[in-house]
Amino acid sequence: MLFSEHALISSFLVILLTLFVVLTERKLLAFAQRRMGPTLMGRNGAFQILADLFKMLTKEIFLIPRPATVMAPIFLSLLFVAQLLFSLNFVWGPSMFLVDSVDSMVLYHLILILLSNIFFSVLGLLSQSRYAIISTVRGLVHMISLDIFITVLYSLLVFSSQSANFHDFVITQSNYWYIIIYAPAASAFVVVLFLESKRAPFDHAETESEVVAGYSTEYNGPMLLMIFLAEYLHLIISALHFILFFSGG
Repeated sequence: MLFSEHALISSFLVILLTLFVVLTERKLLAFAQRRMGPTLMGRNGAFQILADLFKMLTKEIFLIPRPATVMAPIFLSLLFVAQLLFSLNFVWGPSMFLVDSVDSMVLYHLILILLSNIFFSVLGLLSQSRYAIISTVRGLVHMISLDIFITVLYSLLVFSSQSANFHDFVITQSNYWYIIIYAPAASAFVVVLFLESKRAPFDHAETESEVVAGYSTEYNGPMLLMIFLAEYLHLIISALHFILFFSGG
């Protein structure tokens, strides 16, 4: 089936889930720092995310008036779509997909990682800011080094399950979970999960004080909102990958 209604609904639910992940992260960080966190909007700040959405959606979009910046919204949309594609096939199961089932899921996934890195790099270059360009170069080197570990991990899982399909990873863990025999790799994957998603304590992995907010320095309003949602969506997909790879699905 080319367009599955189940997959479309699931993608929409994932987007909604990212909003609650934002609120949960703010609550956990506030608890870790002995603060209350969001409390005013709704019960215990439950509607704070709606206020943040309204604030960012109503802000003015400003881009440096140059011909190249016209392409920025296009590549930003492609970056967000690439993150949504991660949730297809190998996360929601063989009965809920937009495209035909892919046997070599690992190759399919590595292609999506490559496209995400390309879109991320182009976004930083199109911002026409030297701070964002410096951050993009740092972030690109950072992501390539992490992708090397991910590729080695995929190779280990393929050899262990004798298949490149993520569904087979789950089937081969029916007797024992990989987290037991590959405990060091599972622990390293959790660290990589936070690194790639740019979450605390690695929320500014590619930046320092001189590069301000990284490759998203020149983006604001709805465009910055899409960047944030893409990062949180990547966090959710990475967590689902950990369950598939090490916890028996």
